[in-house]
Order: sequence, then structure tokens, then C-alpha cells
Amino acid sequence: MAKEIILKIENLSKQYRLGTVGTGTISHDLNRFLSKIRGKEDPYLKIGESNDRAVKGDSEYVWALKDISFEVRKGEVLGIVGKNGAGKSTLLKILSKVTGPTTGSIKSRGRIASLLEVGTGFHPEMTGKENVFLNGAILGMTKKEIGLKLDEIVEFSGCTRYIDTPVKRYSSGMKVRLAFAVAAFLEPDILVVDEVLAVGDAEFQKKAIGKMKDISNVGGRTVLFVSHNMASVKSLCDRAIVLENGSVSLDANVDVAISYYLGKNAGKQQFKSGKYENEVFKLNTLEVVSSTNKDKLVEDDDLTLITNLDLKNVKEDTYHITYHLSNELGETMFSFSSSNYLNLVQGENIVKCHFPKLFFQSGQYFLSFFLIKNRSKAVFIEKDIAMFNIIDRKRELGTYMGKEPGYIRPQFKWE
Repeated sequence: MAKEIILKIENLSKQYRLGTVGTGTISHDLNRFLSKIRGKEDPYLKIGESNDRAVKGDSEYVWALKDISFEVRKGEVLGIVGKNGAGKSTLLKILSKVTGPTTGSIKSRGRIASLLEVGTGFHPEMTGKENVFLNGAILGMTKKEIGLKLDEIVEFSGCTRYIDTPVKRYSSGMKVRLAFAVAAFLEPDILVVDEVLAVGDAEFQKKAIGKMKDISNVGGRTVLFVSHNMASVKSLCDRAIVLENGSVSLDANVDVAISYYLGKNAGKQQFKSGKYENEVFKLNTLEVVSSTNKDKLVEDDDLTLITNLDLKNVKEDTYHITYHLSNELGETMFSFSSSNYLNLVQGENIVKCHFPKLFFQSGQYFLSFFLIKNRSKAVFIEKDIAMFNIIDRKRELGTYMGKEPGYIRPQFKWE
């Protein structure tokens, strides 16, 4: 039986007026008022531009969010990803009732606890313990209910020694620890977590992600998680939506959403020709090609990495190249080098590296380039010099059915 819908967002929009003073004028307010009493639509909803922060627009009105619609089921962990300025924080502030929507509706069941910014909801002059009770009261908890959870909250936060100290003396990391512990242990029906967890150290981030998994899997509660750390989103979420310029670009399985967000386009390769040249060498071309498909790279293809570079004034020195292969999350998978097979010579060199069939899973991959002199010293290093995509052979983006874990699929001999 399908889980019940706990949060439903329909045609949600938020409009802001740009400028340095206020968000409106008397004339604008008067026009709005006259339209309202006449039963007409707000005239300023007809204007406004999309939320593209990199472009200077002509209108003083901008849509931070425009016609957002999606549903979240009870117990689901939904990731929300997008570039800075895409509308993620605005969406969460509306869900948390920090601000109201311009148009659209939100229907939710149960309490919503939010962790949006460092120290949000904390009174700086109150102690950590007092702030725990304050936040619990805001969430609708009784003093007795909060007291029963107090020891767990303090222990999880790691702030035991400072719990009776005013939070104005806390570091940003300590505030986040205590705020998350309050939000997680006071058992909200919907937990909203923004990028704020990035302030915490690695140990706390791991604890927090584990706790959010428990909230969902054991407690059956819903989590909305915003982060620019794709590894965290992937480990925590099953589904994600991608926001772009205030609109939903994609609502899909988390693997598909992450690949889409990171710029996945079938067959597209990225290498800036002519950019890499100095007194030692010139890198002419770098491409990954398939023996079976001309314009795209597909799972199960035989792939070849072709490097074309000119070496200058080699003399008695010897050179070879090394690559590091990284996945779409920035994790280095392995390195490989030409040093075991050949040395580069002065003039043009065309070096080919063949990857075996059935090696790559679908996904996005990055190559970092190293030019090594006399087998010991790197004379040139460039991170993520090229990107290539492997697309799924059997499933298209819209009908994704999941894939085996991992990024590579080497073939092993079994007996």
C-alpha cells in the first residue's frame, strides 16, 4: 500500500521586488489594493523575470520561485539540489513559515521543524538548555515532553560541558550541533534541513546523516534535505528534485537527479582546446571515443582515451602522462599511467588507452591530467581537464529503473 502524502505543494510562487529600500511603494500597494477590491488579479503578478542571478534584467520584480509543484510521502527523504540562487532556501523558508508565498498553496500534516541557518531560533542570551526548551515549545512540545528528551539531545550534540552557558559564546559548529539535536530528537513529523550541516565537523556530519536515516527508516518521519554535497544527498535520499532559476527542472530518482544537476548530457565531452600550452608541451586534443557509437558513449561499449600532445625541447629528459579518473561526486576512483608501456618523444605524440568492455556504469566522469618528467616529477597538473558521460544502454532518463551500486563493472573470471 502506498504511503500517505504528508506534504503537497501546488503552483507555489514567490515574488520579490529588487532594490535597496523596502519591497514596495505606496503606488504599488495602492494599485494592488484597488485590483483586489475590484476582484481583479494583482497586476504585479503579470510581470517579473525568472530567478537568474547572473543576468541583469529589465524588471524590478523577480520570481524567486515560479509554479513549484510536488508531493512528499510520509517517511520519505527528499533531496533538494540546485545552484546558489536557484530558490532552495526560499522554498524551505516558505515551508517553515518564515515567509509566505506570493501564490500557490502548501498542505502539510503534523509539525515541521526547521534547521535553516546557524543559530536560527536561538536566543543568544539564553543558555543552551533554555534554548532547548524554547525551541521545543515553538514546536508545540510540552515542558515534560522536552524534559524526557533533554539528556539524549545534550549527549548527541556533544555540548554537555557548555549546556548551561549562553549560546552567544558558542561557536557556529556548536550552535549547529545543538540546533540539529533539538530538531531531530523532538520528533517533528517533517524535518527541514538546509546546507547548515556543512558548518559541522566531519564526525558530526556523519552522525547527523545517520540520525536522519533513523528518523526516516525507524520513526517513519519525513526529511527535506538541501545540500551541495552530492555524496551526502546520495547516501541519504532516494529521490531528489533539481531547482533551476526558481523552477523544478527535474523530479526523479536521486542518481538521475544528481547526474542531471552536475551537467549530464548524453555524448557531451568537455575539453578546452588550445588552453593548455607552455614551454614544455602543447595539449592538442583529448577525447574518449566508442568503437560502436559515433556520437555517444554507452554502457558496455569499448572505450578509448586518445591524447594528442606536442613535446618541445625534450633533450635527454623523458616524459609520460598520468590520469586520475574521478566520479561525478568528485571521488577519485583510480589512476592510470603510460609509464609502464612507453615514453613520450619530442614532437607530436598520440597516446591511446583502451578501457575494457563492460567496465563503466552509466554516469559522469572527470579526468585530471599529469605530465611527469623523468618518472618522478610532475611538471604539469590540471584537475578535471575533461569530462565524459556514459549513458545507460537499456533505460532512458525518464524511465530510470535503478542500477547496480558503484561506478565500474569489471569482469571477473569465476570457477
